[in-house]
Amino acid sequence: MPVISVPQAYNEEELYVDLRSLFGHSLFLKCEGFNFAGSIKLKAANGMVEAAEREGVLKPGSILVESSSGNLGVALAIIAANKGYPFLCVTDARCNLSSRLLMEALGSRVHTIVDPDPKTGFLGARLDCVRALCATDDRYVWLSQYTNPENWRAHFRTTAPAIARQFPRLDVLFIGAGTTGTLMGCARFFRRWHRPVRIVAVDSAGSVSFGGPAGRRMIPGLGMSVRPPLLDESYVDEVVRVEEVDTIRACHRLVRHGFLFGGSTGTVVSGAADWLARQNGPRDLTAVAIAPDLGERYLDTIYQTTWLRDVYGEDVLRSATSRP
Repeated sequence: MPVISVPQAYNEEELYVDLRSLFGHSLFLKCEGFNFAGSIKLKAANGMVEAAEREGVLKPGSILVESSSGNLGVALAIIAANKGYPFLCVTDARCNLSSRLLMEALGSRVHTIVDPDPKTGFLGARLDCVRALCATDDRYVWLSQYTNPENWRAHFRTTAPAIARQFPRLDVLFIGAGTTGTLMGCARFFRRWHRPVRIVAVDSAGSVSFGGPAGRRMIPGLGMSVRPPLLDESYVDEVVRVEEVDTIRACHRLVRHGFLFGGSTGTVVSGAADWLARQNGPRDLTAVAIAPDLGERYLDTIYQTTWLRDVYGEDVLRSATSRP
C-alpha cells in the first residue's frame, strides 16, 4: 500500500493496456497518466525542480516560470504548491481550459499568449515572453524544459527501466515527440540494453522537430514549432508523423471501448498502429507505446462534437464511429 506525504512521490509505473483487440496487432500501452498531475510530465517537472534546488538555483524567494502547452504546467503547479514556490505558467490559446483552471486552483498564475510569432509560432512567442520576464526580475527561475537535461534524465532513470523490467524481450518502442525528453531518455537507456530495441518517434504533422514545413496544430502536447534542443536524431531509428484527424479518430476509437485518453496518447497510438500495420516481417513483435496523458482535459475539444466539426469538418469522426 503506497503511503505518500508529497503528491510528486506517486506515479503508477506498471499499468499497461493490451490493444490487440482494438487494432489487430500486439501493442502494449504504458499508461503514464495515473499520478496527481495526470500526465508523464510530473517526472520531468520533479527532476528539474530537485536539480535546481540541489544546485542552489531555486531557493526560498524564487518564482518559478515556465512555458508549457498544459501538462508540464499542471505538474509544476502541483510541485510549486507543495513546496511553497510561486509559479507563473506562460501558455497559449491552444491550452485546454481545464488545464488553465487547474493551475489557477493550485495557486499558480497563468499568462496566455494569443498571438503567435510569425516565424516560430506560439512556442516562439511564449519563449520570448519568458525571457522578457526573467530580464525584469532576477527572482524568476526558468527551468527551461526544452533545454534542461534533467528532462530526459528523469525518463532514463524511471520510465525506460520500468519498461525494461516488464518487457525484457522488447523489440520496438513508440514514443511521442514534444520537447523530446521522454524520447531521448528512453532512447539513451535502450541503446545500452542487452538486445536491439527499435526506437520509433511519433510526431504531429505540422511539427518541425524532424524537419519539414510548419503547419497548423490545434491539439496541445506533441510537436514543436522550433527544433527541440534536446533532440539527438542519432538515437532515433524511425519517425512517424500523424495527422490531427487521425489523432482524434484514435482517441474516439479508444473511448468507445471505455479508455479515455488524451491527445498525445491518441497521436502515439495512431502512429504505432499505422507502423505495425505496414510491417511485412514477423507479426509477433513485442511492441510498447507510451501513453503520456489521460483524456479528462480534452472533454471540451477532442471529445466535443461541435468543436471537432468547427475545426476539422463534418467527416472527422467518420472512421471512428464503429467498433472494430
